[in-house]
Amino acid sequence: MTTKLLFIHGAPATGKLTVARAILQRVPGRLFDNHAAIDTARTVFDFDTPGFWELVQSTRISVLEHAALFNVPLVAMTFCYSDPEDKALFQSYEAIATKHNAKILPVFLSCSDDEKFRRVGNPDRVKRNKIASTTSLTTYLANNNFVPVPHADCIQLDTDTACADTTAQKITDHFQLA
Repeated sequence: MTTKLLFIHGAPATGKLTVARAILQRVPGRLFDNHAAIDTARTVFDFDTPGFWELVQSTRISVLEHAALFNVPLVAMTFCYSDPEDKALFQSYEAIATKHNAKILPVFLSCSDDEKFRRVGNPDRVKRNKIASTTSLTTYLANNNFVPVPHADCIQLDTDTACADTTAQKITDHFQLA
């Protein structure tokens, strides 16, 4: 059995986690939300202090390595990929996939800034310690370059008006996950 890594990426508030959950209601798999690694690092370090991001990255790599090693059929991973800062990290994910004959299935979600600002105050975002204010989001968007990963098979979807179920169906159809 080949592990498939569904790499759902985009700026904050583009619907990555919501879409991942909708996909996993359609097909069996595991969710590795971006904040799982961040929350793990927060148990040891304060956010953004020395050692914090190193632990986040090593946690992500370890999870993906183990999923591929033990043939987890599908892992839906969410990520805020920013180019060029995260390019080497994404290449390490690709290397893990290659090493274990796994498949990486990249999905880039986007929506208008107006829609991101509308979504950013969602109570679930606050509860999960995500960016939850328009001020923080404005700063984060200005300091990062959220673009599709450099991968030929990357599908790009706009979530501005499409609901999570519609977007999930497009992804499952595109990658023939059902």
